Amino acid sequence: MKFKASREKVLKALQKVISTVGARSTLPVLSNVLLEAEATQLSFTTTDLEIRITTQIEAEIEVPGSTTIPAKKFLALVSKFTDDDLYFSSNERHHAELVCGSSKFKLLGLPAEDFPLATEFTPVRRLTYKEGDLRRIFSQITYAVSLDDSRKVLHGVLCSCKDNLVAFVATDGKRLAVVEKLPEEFKGTEGEVIIPLRAANEIKRLVDGDEIITLEIGDKQAAFITDTVVLTSKLIEGSYPNYRQVIPNRFNCQVNVPAATFLAKIELVSQVLSDNNSFIVLTFADNQLKLQATSAEIGEGLAIVDIEYTGEPIEVSFNPAFLAEPLRVATVDSVTVNLNDGFSPVAIDGSEGFLYVIMPMRNNRQ
Repeated sequence: MKFKASREKVLKALQKVISTVGARSTLPVLSNVLLEAEATQLSFTTTDLEIRITTQIEAEIEVPGSTTIPAKKFLALVSKFTDDDLYFSSNERHHAELVCGSSKFKLLGLPAEDFPLATEFTPVRRLTYKEGDLRRIFSQITYAVSLDDSRKVLHGVLCSCKDNLVAFVATDGKRLAVVEKLPEEFKGTEGEVIIPLRAANEIKRLVDGDEIITLEIGDKQAAFITDTVVLTSKLIEGSYPNYRQVIPNRFNCQVNVPAATFLAKIELVSQVLSDNNSFIVLTFADNQLKLQATSAEIGEGLAIVDIEYTGEPIEVSFNPAFLAEPLRVATVDSVTVNLNDGFSPVAIDGSEGFLYVIMPMRNNRQ
């Protein structure tokens, strides 16, 4: 195997696939990147047996072939090289030689035959989105995914294709984040699958633009496919809770609040809180939204946001971190806070199909 390639292109390819290479692995070959050279294409593949990422670049292939070499050392060397072109060759013992300018290194590899094969699957549905849209969807909900080991089905993002709607959902039992958005194209059957959080986070890292990304969903696997990257992931098995039951059918009050100002005041008032179990109190009354926080160790704080509200005063308490997170990823200037009273679920509507439902906290004032 022998090729010449742009050092910058090799570096970017390695940066795309390196995240699935763990510090320790029971299989030595999983610490390596699989290189496959054919025609004018050089592909890079890594896997941890849960997620598999492949990307391609153009290269001058002198001798086609395949091999695997230590991924992190390869990346470290390429990132330190300074010349434009990288020359690579490997022999039958899978010893690789890297030459860049006056620098020359040898890395000990392993046979490509030792690298796990991709598991084939038959898609039962296929969705296409613009890369930027799918990245935005995941960014707006992944913070709500549960990290509790006792509820594995909540460790991922639900992709629900039912009743002519496509919804992406995340919840930890205390709050719920939903984005409903029709794809550019949909083929296949209705159904629901759970995409692991790691896979969703990888897509957020890998894509962002107007190009098309295709999500192919099988019974136990899903693949995200672009022109330059393919990410395949196992799905989480199990039944996701009926998220629609959490969303109230109606609300008595709808209040528009400037998203950036709301977030800034939450972060400001939270400065007087001392631990993660503290809360802030929101009071809607007389065209004002008052945010208050009190801590026995530090003190107290008050901030006010001007709003349009003349109804009966409503006081409701929240975990400030939970309240701030959807506002950090809001893509609109103003959000609508929907509520009934100080004890029932509250929904923040960010438009463009985004809805965030959060349960209030109880406090001694209520």
